[in-house]
Amino acid sequence: MANIITLILIVNIIISFYIVFRHQRSVATSWAWLIILLIFPVAGFIIYGFIGRGISKENLFAINKQKHISLDKVNKMQAYSLEKIFSNDTSHRAIQLIKYFNNQKEAPLSKNNAIEIYTDNQSNFQKIFNDMQNAHHTINVEYYSFMNDQLGNKFLNLLIDKAKNGIKVRIIFDPWGSLGTKLSWFKPLIKVGGEVIPFITSQNNIKKYRINYHMHRKIVVIDGKIAWTGGYNIGDQYIGHNKKFGYWRDTNIRLVGPAALLLQERFVMDWNASNDYKHTIKFSDLLFPKCNNDPYNTNHSTVQVVNDGPDKEVPYLRNGMIKLMMMAKESIWIQTPYLIPDDPMIATWVTAANSGVDVRIMIPCMPDHIGIYRATEWYANYLMNMGIKIYIYEKGFLHAKTVTIDNDFSTVGSMNQDYRSYLLNFEDEIIIYDNTITKQLKDIFKKDMCECYQLTPTITARWSKWLKFKQAFARMFSPFL
Repeated sequence: MANIITLILIVNIIISFYIVFRHQRSVATSWAWLIILLIFPVAGFIIYGFIGRGISKENLFAINKQKHISLDKVNKMQAYSLEKIFSNDTSHRAIQLIKYFNNQKEAPLSKNNAIEIYTDNQSNFQKIFNDMQNAHHTINVEYYSFMNDQLGNKFLNLLIDKAKNGIKVRIIFDPWGSLGTKLSWFKPLIKVGGEVIPFITSQNNIKKYRINYHMHRKIVVIDGKIAWTGGYNIGDQYIGHNKKFGYWRDTNIRLVGPAALLLQERFVMDWNASNDYKHTIKFSDLLFPKCNNDPYNTNHSTVQVVNDGPDKEVPYLRNGMIKLMMMAKESIWIQTPYLIPDDPMIATWVTAANSGVDVRIMIPCMPDHIGIYRATEWYANYLMNMGIKIYIYEKGFLHAKTVTIDNDFSTVGSMNQDYRSYLLNFEDEIIIYDNTITKQLKDIFKKDMCECYQLTPTITARWSKWLKFKQAFARMFSPFL
């Protein structure tokens, strides 16, 4: 018996090293997985099988083959002289950032957009419902969390009514983000002509199935002309109807103009990657040419719609955000519900703070996932000691995902400041080159500060040794959280 156990342990060690080092990973992630595989023989491989494997080749093929189906059309529609735009809309500091994000011709610069910021839960969803109610052709919805509750059913019933009236309705959802919501719940919509599919990485195919790769995007596009994105998902907690969280503080933006077409293009690629060839969408079927009296020409916001995911070889969005923050001369203000940054992002913030840039990070006062929050507390304490101002939002749960750089640039989207958003999730982010919108977001940050307290060494000194141990322990699993 002892010989058998010894043999199992030896084989376990050999296979563990083979599995961990056959893929290119960060040093931190490699060591974390090696520890799990060695500490939990056999069981560790089961865990790894669900959340440790890289994205499947089938998924990569399905996703990557969508890249250039229609993007050339969008690039041609949005083709501008960068020099002309810079002279009117943005400072010269933005040139390299714009070129970086569009290096693979995946994020063309989009002019003449109108942007509205929504932070009030009721106003946010009421406006979304109004936009969907006024749809004439298509409603495309892509959410990480789509809950079977009061708000979820209100949302679904409106889509059912629109589908009955001939509007083409499509939904992509992530089953892991929508726990408890099954495909069968969408049957009333499907019966009247709506279409619903789970995102490709969450489909029930053991070869493709990956728990660790989530579609974290939050996108609604109406007629290819109006789009929504930001932090909100569909569920009662997002309107404050959850005793655990109480008031829910989030940020969404409404885009009217050419950028909406780019978010619709993202939806189309995700839809086609997640579907079989019989039910794919032709992007040309969704284009609505601008008329001579272009309603967009009175709008002024210039943006890039940036998408990222584990299908890319490098953390494309994370690297771009680092580039953006390195341009800061005066301030970097960040709101995020999860603060589990990797070393390059930490180095960026610390370097900026040490160079006299006002770096502020706002996080919630409570957890929605306790392990993640303990790691967030550890990093908050560490960053505070490195000269970064940490603010704890006390009014409720802070779920906003925003960044402002000086008074010039800002971002709103689905990206958190954590390993998962950097490396594992499929995200969307709007990079905004507009002083007016950036100042509005900064004013919102200042208003939120009235509901915060600033983390100080005096406060962290009162943390118990047990709490600090849990924080340090959770931090060890940062690459998985």
